[in-house]
Amino acid sequence: MKVAVVGCLMVLTVTALVLMVTGGCETTSEVPARTAAPPPETMREPVVDTLHGEIIVDPYRWLEDQWSPRTRSWIEAQNRYTSRLLAQLPGREELHSRFEELMRRTAVSRPVTRRNRLFYSQRLPDQELSALYMREGAWGEEKLLVDPAGLSEDGTVSVSLVDISIDGGVVAYGIRQGGADEMEVHFLHVDSMLARATVLPDAVYFGVAMTPDGRGVYYSRRGQDGSSRVYYHRFGSTVDNDRLVFGDGFGPDKGISIGRSDDNRLLIVTVWFGSVQQTEVYYKDMALSAPIQPLVTGIEARFRVSIAEGQVFASTDWKAPNRRLLRGDLDESDPERWRDLIPEDEAVLSSFDLVGGMLSVRYEKDMVSYAAVYDLDGNLVREIETPTLGNVGLPSGLWDNPYVYYTFESYTVPPMVFRSHIETGETEVWHQAELPIDPDSLQVRQVWYESADGTRVPMFVVHRRDLTLDGDRPTIIYGYGGFSVSTRPWFSSSVVLWTELGGVFAYPALRGGGEYGETWHRAGMRENKQNTFDDLYAAAEWLIANDYTNPERLACSGGSNGGLLVGVALTQRPDLFGAVVCTYPLLDMIRYHKLLMGPYWIQEYGSADDAEEFEVLLSYSPYHNVQEGVKYPAVMFVTGDHDTRVDPMHARKMTAMVQQATTSQRPVLLRYEERAGHSGGKPVSATIQEQVDIYSFLLWQLESLP
Repeated sequence: MKVAVVGCLMVLTVTALVLMVTGGCETTSEVPARTAAPPPETMREPVVDTLHGEIIVDPYRWLEDQWSPRTRSWIEAQNRYTSRLLAQLPGREELHSRFEELMRRTAVSRPVTRRNRLFYSQRLPDQELSALYMREGAWGEEKLLVDPAGLSEDGTVSVSLVDISIDGGVVAYGIRQGGADEMEVHFLHVDSMLARATVLPDAVYFGVAMTPDGRGVYYSRRGQDGSSRVYYHRFGSTVDNDRLVFGDGFGPDKGISIGRSDDNRLLIVTVWFGSVQQTEVYYKDMALSAPIQPLVTGIEARFRVSIAEGQVFASTDWKAPNRRLLRGDLDESDPERWRDLIPEDEAVLSSFDLVGGMLSVRYEKDMVSYAAVYDLDGNLVREIETPTLGNVGLPSGLWDNPYVYYTFESYTVPPMVFRSHIETGETEVWHQAELPIDPDSLQVRQVWYESADGTRVPMFVVHRRDLTLDGDRPTIIYGYGGFSVSTRPWFSSSVVLWTELGGVFAYPALRGGGEYGETWHRAGMRENKQNTFDDLYAAAEWLIANDYTNPERLACSGGSNGGLLVGVALTQRPDLFGAVVCTYPLLDMIRYHKLLMGPYWIQEYGSADDAEEFEVLLSYSPYHNVQEGVKYPAVMFVTGDHDTRVDPMHARKMTAMVQQATTSQRPVLLRYEERAGHSGGKPVSATIQEQVDIYSFLLWQLESLP
């Protein structure tokens, strides 16, 4: 459905919006200069470490103590400084109004089926957070199961679906405080709406699987020492007496996740080595007291396994960087004896599912995903329908049910959910978001450019179709480039708003991601990490050379591993960008592995405990490469207390370091929330306010001139 936008905002240029004040579209005011008053002073207390014969000075180690009174006072002072600068910027009310239009929509997840019941999350336009729902049949009446409204005074407690019993009678759901990775797991009887007495305590869980007989539940939990363990809980007993099932001997650098087989008989246990260059797979018949059996061990590759009726289906990058699909017998634990069901292809086989006695398979090629249906002998049946090129989610369902559900979105198509019959291919829209946008007004172009070593890298560029490219357009490059995570077209309210205002948005497929399989991933990890950064710089230089923008009008943005990316760009190429937005980032690469989830990422980055890896990490670690007297671009660091994945100390220390070092007089801001974290769960009103702050900052820094 196309809905034209009516009103002054749609036709505004970036300049016009920056000039606006709250009096209306025709009122103008002097734009604040891009420079800012000095930030609050930060005390330096150097801590000196000697690593592998090299002296490392850390002047802001004291900011790692998150809850000390002086760290809290420092955070408060930084937030006051940030708020004061942002509050003076014109056009913020107009930004807020447009984000309200774009973000306050009905948002629905892909449903999970159990027999004839569908379970999903949904957030209505007037709701702050998603609630959990159930339907009897695809079009039955909705039943509200769990609503997070009222669980906290500030609306920052969210709920998520964790598991559903085989008969659809009981749901396990998580209650998460802010954006923390930790959650409590509760159990609810769907028909009676009565809660079970069992509550799994607040922790990081890597899977919850209720048993077929309904008497108990297996779960994998990360312990206080960082190590994962699998336990069995019998309903009616105390959690303190839960039985350890698996995990002895595995340290904090390995994670253990669990799930059920597609025929629901077996517990499948997957051990992932750090950032998942290698996995091991084990299984257990949940109806028997037999021990857990090994299925895949000792192979340096990734295996993702589904099992049904004694048959094993496994996608793997073993001897196939773009992955292939194998089939074998459950009683044969040597993958050498399994056969190629779907051989490796030039497209990357990203995921698969067993549905209705058939296989649904998802592929990625040149930053676009698509899906297809195969029979169990590996013969292609059909490709899955999508409205256009974009990002299709894996069609998923049940082994004994012919209906699959899958999602689709692109830069110009808001999220949709489709329902399809796996055998006939008959497809219908189950949910479609309706938004006040005109998709035909936007142009999406894929380009290719050469990186520093000659590697060709693809990139999507999005802007208004009627935009004149004159080399002076405010432009944002968003990047990630790590952990084999692929760049695909996705719908973003922020991208829509930015392009409506005359800006350009670019998203390159940096090495370190999974766009071209494990070869592409390994080309941007550990000792090859500089390739990721060089790919970003080459993307920026291509945009400049092709008359999209110039360094004063160019920003880079990224979060988590992408926060590391733009943190490195800030220190290595301050000349290339006018602004940087760095969210929930890793920035101290000498100490990252000592904190929170850091041990899991050693395979991706390396560890400073190793002399050779230390040299590589030190060469690009943003915190250790800030130089006194450099004119750094404007920066906004974004993080919060509830980030229990990437320690917020990274952003705190880096803020202090850049504020002290820069001579550009451009603002270096910290936006710090007490109840925000890595795992989402943020109320929509808080998300809108964050986006208003980020984009008013970008408009200020990329558009106004001193």
